[in-house]
Amino acid sequence: MSEPSSRQDKLKRLQKQQRSGERRRGALIWGVAAVAALAVAGAGAFVVVRDQKSQPSLAAVKSYQEQAGQHVTTPVKYPQTPPVGGEHNPVWLNCGVYNQPVPNENAVHALEHGAVWVTYREGTPAADVAKLRAALPDTYSVLSPIKTQPAPVVVTAWGKQLALTGADDKRLPEFIKTYRLGPQTPEPGAACTGGLDAPGKQS
Repeated sequence: MSEPSSRQDKLKRLQKQQRSGERRRGALIWGVAAVAALAVAGAGAFVVVRDQKSQPSLAAVKSYQEQAGQHVTTPVKYPQTPPVGGEHNPVWLNCGVYNQPVPNENAVHALEHGAVWVTYREGTPAADVAKLRAALPDTYSVLSPIKTQPAPVVVTAWGKQLALTGADDKRLPEFIKTYRLGPQTPEPGAACTGGLDAPGKQS
C-alpha cells in the first residue's frame, strides 16, 4: 500500500471516530437535557399536588337552593341558623363588624348582595373575635355574635354555609375567597353600604 493511501485511510478512520464521538456526545447532551426537563416537570407537578393537598377542603359546605327572596317587613322564621337566604327586609344590613346580634332579615339582604356573614357564639373570647375580624375583607363581609348556633363559628353566603371549629379554622379564608360575591349570589356587587346600621356597629 502506498504511503498516500495509508495516510488517507488513517484520516478516514480518524474522521469516522470523530463523527462517532460527536454522535455519542450529542446523545449524552440530549439525554441529560431530557432528564433535566423531566425533573423540572416532576418538581412542578409535585408542587401543584402539594399545593392542592395543603389547600383547605370545602367538602363540608352545605348548599341550599335558595331563590331570590321577596321583600317583607315582618319577622321571618328561617330554617337555618343563621339563615342562608329567602325572604328578607327591603333594607339591607350595612356590611361591617358588630358586637351585638343583628336582625336576620336585614343580614339576609346583605347576603343577597354578595356579602359573607361570619357569626360566632356570644361569649367567644375577645382574642378569637379579633382573629375573625382580621380574617375578613374590608368590603362585602359582616361579623356579628349570635345567641345560638350549631358550631363555635359559622360562615354563610347566599345559599352556602360552613360550620367552623373556631377562629383558627383554615377553611374560613377559603370559603370567603370562593363564595363572597360568588356565582350563587342573586345580586352580586349591589350596595353593602347605605342601608341599616344595626345596634353595636363598630366599623
